[in-house]
Amino acid sequence: MTQPPVCSYEGSRYSTEFWNPGRAYEDGAERVAMRALLPPQGRRLVEIGAGFGRLADLYTGYDTVVLFDYASTQLEQAVGRLGEYGPNGKPHYVYVQADFYRQPFVTGLFDTVTMVRTLHHAVDAPAVLRGISRILGPQGAFILEFANKHNLKALLRYLLRRQSWSPFTSKPVEFAALNFDFHPRWMWRQLEAAGLRRDAIRTVSHFRIGWLKRLMATSLLVQLDSWVQPTGMLWQWSPSVFVRSYAGAGRQAAAEGEFFRCPECGAPLGSPSQTEFVCSCGMRWKRQGLIYNFRDPA
Repeated sequence: MTQPPVCSYEGSRYSTEFWNPGRAYEDGAERVAMRALLPPQGRRLVEIGAGFGRLADLYTGYDTVVLFDYASTQLEQAVGRLGEYGPNGKPHYVYVQADFYRQPFVTGLFDTVTMVRTLHHAVDAPAVLRGISRILGPQGAFILEFANKHNLKALLRYLLRRQSWSPFTSKPVEFAALNFDFHPRWMWRQLEAAGLRRDAIRTVSHFRIGWLKRLMATSLLVQLDSWVQPTGMLWQWSPSVFVRSYAGAGRQAAAEGEFFRCPECGAPLGSPSQTEFVCSCGMRWKRQGLIYNFRDPA
């Protein structure tokens, strides 16, 4: 089968041009949601689409934090910001460059997976969700953010005939190249099909309006957003939705010492202590600096 195209942030100035001071409200509101949904402690966590490591400071309760991204330049920025070691002086961060359709991790490896502002670039979102379900260990938690098709602005624009696509239909809409909005009902079905049981929903960025952000203090807007986020359990009308799901208790956990697997054939490859990985299928992968490159064969 032909693999879907991937949206690459290689060489972009995402950390400065997108995450500029004008998006301080969005950053603050997302952190409120993450703190509410994220299990505070665990052995291993991976953030899929971690970019330059914007949210890495939220993961201090985990022994090992894997920052996963398609773009080497994004991970290089994360390395420059965070390094390898945690506050206790022990190795803490692992940087992995790979494709989210071909995740180079053994089954059942992680206690927690997070994915924020990433799934909206997936042509085949169900395939990505199935891959995430596979790498979750027994009762592992998955915190997902997705762009909401059924948001209030889209509803008003449609009713006023200022947009052609309907926010009421469940089918994802590609509003720009490799940028998708998803209906919550559709997303719930995909999570269930992937074997994940949702237990908490928070709606985020209710006040993502340019003039309002200019008029009101960021701290006040974030506080207001934090008060209304729990209404996500009842309805989802905000542009961004966070949902926490859990894997079942009876699934497979990774064996001790296993970590990476070949993204081509799925054979186990070894642990982060290695700098080169040679698979029985003939593929070779290497660590380049602190980044494990499983996107481009050596």
